[in-house]
Amino acid sequence: MNFLYLNSDKMGEGDPELGRKLLLVFLEKLATSDVTIDVVGCVNNGIFLTTTPDSPALASLRQLEAKGARIASCGTCLDHHNRRELLQIGEIGGMDGTVQLMATADRVIRP
Repeated sequence: MNFLYLNSDKMGEGDPELGRKLLLVFLEKLATSDVTIDVVGCVNNGIFLTTTPDSPALASLRQLEAKGARIASCGTCLDHHNRRELLQIGEIGGMDGTVQLMATADRVIRP
C-alpha cells in the first residue's frame, strides 16, 4: 500500500511561491503516472489543498481519487483552521488512521 503524505501546501523549503508550483507539478505528474497511490493523507497546511474551492491541486487529487486513491484530511487540522465545511474532496480523517497508515504502508511518499 502506497501512502501519499501531504503535510504542506508546498514542496520543500525556501521560496513559498516556488514550493507551491513544485507541489502542483509533482501532483500532476503523479496523477498521470503509473504509480499507484492508495491513500492521500492531508495534514497541517496540506488541508488547504483539499479545502480551497479554486485550488489548482484539486484536478490532480480528483485524478488520483478516480484511479482508486482514498483522500483524507485531518479533522483536527480542519477544525484548527475553521475549514471543515470547505472540504472539496475526500473524507475527514483522524490521527489514529494516520498512525495506522504510516505504520503499515509499504511506502510513505512525502514530497
